[in-house]
Amino acid sequence: MSGTDEQAAIAQLKRGEIAGLSLLVMRYEDQAVRAAYLVCHDLTVAEDVVQDAFLRAYEKIAQFDQSRPFAPWFLRSVVNAALRAATRQSRQVDDADDRLAASISHDPQPDDLLAAAETKEAVWAALDRLSLQQRAAVVLRYYLDLSEAEMATQLAVPPGTVERRRHDARLHLRQLLPAWLQPTVKE
Repeated sequence: MSGTDEQAAIAQLKRGEIAGLSLLVMRYEDQAVRAAYLVCHDLTVAEDVVQDAFLRAYEKIAQFDQSRPFAPWFLRSVVNAALRAATRQSRQVDDADDRLAASISHDPQPDDLLAAAETKEAVWAALDRLSLQQRAAVVLRYYLDLSEAEMATQLAVPPGTVERRRHDARLHLRQLLPAWLQPTVKE
């Protein structure tokens, strides 16, 4: 879908025509589910969060400034909803990450699959051991590519808090990730 198609879909929604939502779902559903999953570590919850986020986007589209990009506005609401859902969740990750990996794969070679599985397992395990706030900071910065100012606004905390959470998350990940996943530093 082109930017023009996206603008047309948003215009449809602003006129109350729900048909515009299907174009946005096609374009952003996978990315939104991945972002939500990275925060809450439960595929079912992530899918529910995204479905609700699309409905909220439809309901609140009048508040959306069409001169700005849709993706950051929408994906921020997804991450916030995933944070709320993860806070409510008391259970741990089940086999959802295997289903997510299957839905993301693009015909990799067997040795690539093995390396990716080992890497993925190590990264998921490390991310799972971060606090929710640190995990959200990692997702917002490195997955959604938000600036610290945007992150601070999104999380409703001072920029220094965002910087500290990111810093703490990176330090914690360095301790948790195997040496073969960490970048080498030349002295």
